[in-house]
Amino acid sequence: MGVITRRTPATLRFVSSWYRRQRVLVWISAIVGINQLGFGSIVPIVPLYAQAYGVPEALIGLAIAVYGLARFTSSAPAGWVADRSGRRWSLFFGGMLTALGNAICAIAPNYPVFLAGRFVAGSGASMVLTSGQIVLADITEPATRGRTMAIYQAVFLFGVGFGPIPGGILAQYGGLRLPFWVYAIVGVVVGVLAFWRLPETRQAGAKSTGREGEFVFGRQFVAVLRHRPLLLIGVVTFGTFFARTGALFTLVPLHAEREIGLAPAQIGLGLAAVSVVSLLMAYPAGVLVDLFGRKVVIAPATLFSGFGLVGFAFAPSYLWFLVACVVWAMASGIGGGAPAAYAADVVPPGMTAAAMSAYRMLSELGYVIGPTLLGVAAGLVGIRVTLVATAVGIVSLGFLFWLAAPETYRGRRGATPRSS
Repeated sequence: MGVITRRTPATLRFVSSWYRRQRVLVWISAIVGINQLGFGSIVPIVPLYAQAYGVPEALIGLAIAVYGLARFTSSAPAGWVADRSGRRWSLFFGGMLTALGNAICAIAPNYPVFLAGRFVAGSGASMVLTSGQIVLADITEPATRGRTMAIYQAVFLFGVGFGPIPGGILAQYGGLRLPFWVYAIVGVVVGVLAFWRLPETRQAGAKSTGREGEFVFGRQFVAVLRHRPLLLIGVVTFGTFFARTGALFTLVPLHAEREIGLAPAQIGLGLAAVSVVSLLMAYPAGVLVDLFGRKVVIAPATLFSGFGLVGFAFAPSYLWFLVACVVWAMASGIGGGAPAAYAADVVPPGMTAAAMSAYRMLSELGYVIGPTLLGVAAGLVGIRVTLVATAVGIVSLGFLFWLAAPETYRGRRGATPRSS
């Protein structure tokens, strides 16, 4: 930012000082935000692109499921690369895999090749997202971890929520392949930024624990899966991903169309409101996490999720559908960054990469099995019963967490935490 002297305006000195302290957060947020903007741009395009291959509807969903499977299976390798070669290398490989996978999708001559491209792209996304949370675990302190994770979550939500707008415009005027080409370019940008601007944080994490590298990654990974607090928060986040992808993204639109008679535009507006409300609530929720503790935010968030799902199940009109959207959004906003902050709190000494990889893997498992399992259940007992059962399940996981998980941090009201 150039040379800062006493004659430099106070505002510029403040910005320069803030940037020096928060440089890692700024660039990891930019990297993840750009990546998720690319992801969001293809969200409305994937089903249409898959349909263009002439496959039946049952196979169209496979294009989404294979992406989730790739994110699940790549979480541990992402942590291994981050632990062995450094966080920047893991982000770089993630960006390049994202570029490769989307380029394959853009040129795929048939549906199997398209699915292969989706798997490669999903692996790249997993490396970027997992490495991003490892970086934040490296640099944060308990006093500010909640709000730092909330900033990360807000950037994530903005990218996913805003991305469909340019994606739809690109597809309309440039064809269905163009958003995949643009996302491929985005992947390259992510990889370049990781090397060009992001400092390596692995050493900082090692200094804070003094035991980095004591165990090989595989043994670390098995050990953290037996670590009760990490397992409990992983199970809660699994439930959130399970309900979001299986219920909110899959069953709720179908139920709203069949039972309430809503048009696709009305459903889309309601679900878009979820992203907006979640984005607005993310940082205030992070402040609450740092002031009052992690559990007091995480457990109630699951209760709000349950209320939201029940609201979707019994909404008699569009107004009540929108109310359910807002309730669900409150749960997403309140609980967005808190689980990641809790996971970072309970990382065993010297096992940052393994612990955050395991946390991501447990979360992504919900992405994999949620749509399939709830789809089968809806076919057997109906969508309404399935939504209510899912609500009971996610609230039960929150209650279990409240009873069995220890509180990891509770700040003092009015205290001024140190900057991370």
